[in-house]
Amino acid sequence: MFNKKTISILLLITLISSLALTGCSSKGKEADNPDVQGDGDVLVVYTARSESLNNAVIPNFEKDTGIKVEVIVAGTGELVKRVESEKNNPMGDILWAADETMLSSKKDLFEEYVSPEDENMMEGFKNKTGYFSPAFADPTVFILNKDVIGDVKVEGFADLLNPELKGRIAFGDPANSSSAFQSLAAMLFAMGDGDPMADEAWDFVDEFIANLDGKMMSSSGQLHKSVADGEYPIGLTWEDPVVNYKINGAPVEVVFPKEGAIFPGESVQIIKGANNLENAKKFVDYMLGEKIQNLVGSELTVRPLRQDAKLADYMTPTENIVLVKNYDEGWVSENKDAIVSKFNEHLEKSMD
Repeated sequence: MFNKKTISILLLITLISSLALTGCSSKGKEADNPDVQGDGDVLVVYTARSESLNNAVIPNFEKDTGIKVEVIVAGTGELVKRVESEKNNPMGDILWAADETMLSSKKDLFEEYVSPEDENMMEGFKNKTGYFSPAFADPTVFILNKDVIGDVKVEGFADLLNPELKGRIAFGDPANSSSAFQSLAAMLFAMGDGDPMADEAWDFVDEFIANLDGKMMSSSGQLHKSVADGEYPIGLTWEDPVVNYKINGAPVEVVFPKEGAIFPGESVQIIKGANNLENAKKFVDYMLGEKIQNLVGSELTVRPLRQDAKLADYMTPTENIVLVKNYDEGWVSENKDAIVSKFNEHLEKSMD
């Protein structure tokens, strides 16, 4: 026989067990239902940005919001493929990689969201599509190793055809590297006198490919490191890593091609079906906010896109940079696949 005390204990155990099972059931439904938000204190960010940029933004975001960020770092191409493969069961909330030109054809992978901070961004760098929020700009440049380049003069694209540079130019695959694609776009606009599909632009590409001598790199990170380490005298990349190497003592220089550079807006996007949608929106807002735009502009090596944001004195003044004629980011976005396909055709032709 049970006494009253024993019965009370059993009832208490039953009640606790019931509550525990209810809690587990609730979490299970939340995990199975993509319309139900996450726990409210986490965010998963897929990023291809530099370590310095990640470290400037993410810890500050965690500190200011109390949201814990899980960071997955990889190359742009790898992360985009990951988002595609997870389309029916998204594991990430934010893709912080690439830009509109690379992602325009993949809008179905992202949530539509325009931050209230968008109105404070510079003209030409607002969210025009509803999906991609430009946060920083990283112009296309050459990275030049002063210890290896010797007497070879490199001031613009035309100088890349110098026979002394044959097989000595670091260049990526435009199909998988956003920096290589943007460098190719800058080359086409510059050497086509504002017309990227002009015959003279692609004639130049043929000569450039010939001077690559069959050497192309698989990742942008490998590219600028190989030049900084002296394996190559010159490479085509972004401004950010080059300035970073320079201020840390590497024997490199930033060269803005005299024919013109381009300023694609590095964007941040929310992954479709994000489990932590509200936190993802907060992350986009934070990225475009005054605090982070000024912090990055004054202390790092990328260019903020918020109006009147600070810019460090070790960065080349924007007014000293020549921009390519007629650059149209929207057109490049719509024609990215055609440009890459045409480049591959010319590449294959060079191997015949």
